[in-house]
Amino acid sequence: MDWNQISQNVMNFLFELATSVGLKLLYAILVIIVGSRIVRFLVKRIINSKLFKKIDDSVAHFLTNCINFLLRVTIFIAAAMIIGVPASSFVAILTSAGVAIGLALQGSLSNFAGGIMILIFKPFKTGDYIECGDAAGTVEDITIFYTTLVTPDNKVIHLPNGTLSNSEVINYSEKSTRRLSITVSCAYGSDQEKVKALMLEMARSHELVLTDPAPFVALDNCADSSLDFIVRVWCKTSDYWTVYYDLTAQSATILEANGIEIPYPQMDVHIKN
Repeated sequence: MDWNQISQNVMNFLFELATSVGLKLLYAILVIIVGSRIVRFLVKRIINSKLFKKIDDSVAHFLTNCINFLLRVTIFIAAAMIIGVPASSFVAILTSAGVAIGLALQGSLSNFAGGIMILIFKPFKTGDYIECGDAAGTVEDITIFYTTLVTPDNKVIHLPNGTLSNSEVINYSEKSTRRLSITVSCAYGSDQEKVKALMLEMARSHELVLTDPAPFVALDNCADSSLDFIVRVWCKTSDYWTVYYDLTAQSATILEANGIEIPYPQMDVHIKN
């Protein structure tokens, strides 16, 4: 047995192995360095794009971090594959991790997706008064997972964004004007034209009621004990409740001052012998 030949073969093998691994390692390091520079360039271009600047700041910051993370993971996988790590290993790991995280965070992911949709499409914004199901209040804060409402009596409601994005949301503040309706009831036998004229005059004389569209008054219902007139006016959204309470109070005062009876529930009883 020629030990010198065997030793030489082993040394040659180790040299070739070291050379091969060293070159692969060098290529992998080069990919990481160049890839990192490319990622920084791409992220910077994305941040400065016109479309990205239209997105809410919190969403923009989150998306920037996600894009940066995903691109760097891609570079790491590419470098590992150059060294010789099988691609199937990464696919299996990523698939298993994705399934596990998805099952564990199913509700949170739904809220996260809802938060992204709300912040991008903006069905409401901070300061709007909204209603969703049994919850209603002024929007105080919109985060990735929850939206915070403050009710008129100063209660705080935290609504999951998943629920908001998949439910009917009424936004009372989106439009600058709102139509307001009140019902004015009079006794049977009242002069209908006089009632309508008085209510129209009341609506037109209120300083916060808009003239266009013009106030509208009509007999709306013949109830069991009363004639019900509907009074409809338009006002600024911010003046809604002021106008509502003013017209409600004034209507009762005007009817009483003009001798028009305000009805009470009553029943006629007929006795037969």
